[in-house]
Amino acid sequence: MFGWLKKDPAKDLKKKYDKKFEEAFFAQRNGNIALYAELTKECSEIQKEIDRLTEEKKSAR
Repeated sequence: MFGWLKKDPAKDLKKKYDKKFEEAFFAQRNGNIALYAELTKECSEIQKEIDRLTEEKKSAR
């Protein structure tokens, strides 16, 4: 009944993804390739979680 009041966890993860992606961009730009690789790996994991939550939301309808 009050499902529309629940906070969307995918939206929060998207913000986290955007922040990590920006950090990775600047790490690469500054020549810190090791940090860039680590941050892009984290971005990939966050994106997988976003995709999973999105699929769950679609299948619940």
